[in-house]
Amino acid sequence: MPSVAFHTLGCKVNHYETEAIWQLFQANGYERKEFESASDVYVINTCTVTNTGDKKSRQVIRRAIRQNPNAVICVTGCYAQTSPAEVMAIPGVDIVVGTQDREKMLEYIEQYKTEREPINGVSNIMKARVYEELEVPAFTDRTRASLKIQEGCNNFCTFCIIPWARGLLRSRDPKAVLEQAQKLVDAGYKEIVLTGIHTAGYGEDMKDYNFAQLLRDLESKVVGIKRIRISSIEASQVTDEVIDVIDRSTIVARHLHIPLQSGSDTVLKRMRRKYSTSFYAEKIEKLRKALPDFALTSDVIVGFPGETDEEFQETYNFIKELGFAELHVFPYSQRTGTPAARMPDQVPDDVKHDRVRKLISLSTQLAKQYASRYENEVLEVIPEEPFNKDASTGLWVGYTDNYLKVRFPASPELEGKLVRVKISQAGYPYNQGQFVRVLDATAESLDQKAASL
Repeated sequence: MPSVAFHTLGCKVNHYETEAIWQLFQANGYERKEFESASDVYVINTCTVTNTGDKKSRQVIRRAIRQNPNAVICVTGCYAQTSPAEVMAIPGVDIVVGTQDREKMLEYIEQYKTEREPINGVSNIMKARVYEELEVPAFTDRTRASLKIQEGCNNFCTFCIIPWARGLLRSRDPKAVLEQAQKLVDAGYKEIVLTGIHTAGYGEDMKDYNFAQLLRDLESKVVGIKRIRISSIEASQVTDEVIDVIDRSTIVARHLHIPLQSGSDTVLKRMRRKYSTSFYAEKIEKLRKALPDFALTSDVIVGFPGETDEEFQETYNFIKELGFAELHVFPYSQRTGTPAARMPDQVPDDVKHDRVRKLISLSTQLAKQYASRYENEVLEVIPEEPFNKDASTGLWVGYTDNYLKVRFPASPELEGKLVRVKISQAGYPYNQGQFVRVLDATAESLDQKAASL
């Protein structure tokens, strides 16, 4: 039986796509090996979001070649899409496929075995107008299932290479989304994370269908679905209709990740973001009226070219005022090929890192404040993994629907189930919890077992 090993760099979408590629190999009689072991085929799913992403991708490709010089080395993903010639120039790379035509990978492998000639299967992504159907009915090692609903982005922010790596926005057929959601629920997943390159842009390329309708259909048509999480939504996509759907829903998680990138209007303009801070704040205010207890998380880039101390302070104050539940803070990283990389007044690294430190410390403070509102409350949690790898402590970790990370006593049988947990002590990054009961109708026996913990 031929073997294949995978290594995935980068975002959730890449992880999803690696699982989809594995389904194709599995259907063709391959067994899956660990990346560190000898394998007949290595598939490296690359990232290009920063120059460092490119560099790490090259390191992993070389590692695979060293592990088995006779293996077929297949490189896919964003770096392969934007720089196929650079990837092909690495001695030992046999096949390069970008962010389209992944289903051709297996025939390329067969072709390579007979012809022994490197194959460049990268096509012009800007011409792609149809969503490439990649199905994942189950995941190798996750309690939360990702469901990719769209591809590409039309925004062209000045710091971002992604439209060149992923192409323009394409939405997946709603029927295919609902069918796959049903398969994931039938496979036992309690939480489905809707994901994509510009997730809530779903439907912008369709005539009579949009993201809000997809959320409604998932809730009404997928039997047994317990929790939907939206991986990311732009401020401009938080429409009144979307707010209304989330407000009425019993399964959409009370957690929205709404990228901010900067809290300074002048920086937002240079970034070519399509909103102002007042527009963003207005959306959050509307959301909080409908969902007073939702968790707001966000991405922020500090040290964008030309960012002055005053502009950074504007960002700091804006974040403090809005009260986020948690932030992902990134120092601006020059990405070759983007307008921002060529801008004057690049901010020195030491200034960037000082600003990152300040914002991370603010994020920790805000996260603790948000969590403290839930002390002594009973919330629904899905146990995902043991607190430490050997499970000897008897503690498990999972997330509430409003994205609090909770550590509590549980047994392995509860993994992936929906349970009620009382937050006994709020904190960050972990809240301490006490198990209350299992919510699955089929799980009364687990309930009794867990009660004895």
